Amino acid sequence: MSDVPNEQWRAVISRPLATRPFVPASSELSVEIGAASVCGTFRSQNTDHYLALRLGRTQQTLLTTLASADLPPRFEEYSYAMLVADGVTGHAGARASRLALSALAHLAIQYGKWNVRVDPDTATDIRAQSTFLCARAHDAIRQASRADARLANMATSLTALYIAEDSLFFAHVGHSAAFLFRDGVLIQLTASHAKQQDRCASDFTCGITRTIGRRRSLPHIDTEHIRLLTGDRVLLCTDGLTDVVTKERIADTLASGRAPQEDCDRLIDLATAEQGGDDVTIMLADYTMPRDRTELPPNIDTDEPSPDDETD
Repeated sequence: MSDVPNEQWRAVISRPLATRPFVPASSELSVEIGAASVCGTFRSQNTDHYLALRLGRTQQTLLTTLASADLPPRFEEYSYAMLVADGVTGHAGARASRLALSALAHLAIQYGKWNVRVDPDTATDIRAQSTFLCARAHDAIRQASRADARLANMATSLTALYIAEDSLFFAHVGHSAAFLFRDGVLIQLTASHAKQQDRCASDFTCGITRTIGRRRSLPHIDTEHIRLLTGDRVLLCTDGLTDVVTKERIADTLASGRAPQEDCDRLIDLATAEQGGDDVTIMLADYTMPRDRTELPPNIDTDEPSPDDETD
């Protein structure tokens, strides 16, 4: 060994790990979100609220003796959450929708289990966690209603979407709605928990069969998981839109190819022009995955022996 020139040893020991870049879908997906909300003409206060979150994980080298060639560049990967809540019954409803979204934003930090990569096991976990978080939001509203008699029976609808890699998860209860717009077709993802024939024009609260907060026990939360494709548009809205604007007109608006914020504003204009009187809240997201994931090479290739190759 001593006969080997130092230059050759340096070349051997300084050779970096043979790797191909690890590029998970969570680090490449792009989600552009727009949102708008207006108070209804028959309302003294907007009882709708919306929330968009970006949840992520990062890795950044701070200090090391390794050469830059031995290390990956700064790494970031993200998932996205979108939520709409439509409070029931005036000022108390406004408080309920606000509490629900605020509680969920804080709970996301407290529990912090953000599955930004999706496989069969994590998909099951995400759906279970969505129900768990809805239950905690329900508890927060119930606790607030017991603390002040003026807030008794306050409640809200809740529709929440979670986008990770090419997966869309949703949790839903009440009379707000989620839609998928794909190839010119508007597909409703959620079912309304309201009896339309019983709705009251005066306060827009009659016939709602499931809500967060109203009853002691948590209502059944609808959850589902679908695959997204590049070019898909995801729409969240309250019934202030869907009660007065047809699906055909909504689809025509979404087919424009305009930016999400611009189409949100246009849908708001369509709803207010119909003078339905209810609050209107809209969130719209454009989903893009830059590359075909099936064409990516394996994540890592190394000359080092695997544990199975080692011998005594």
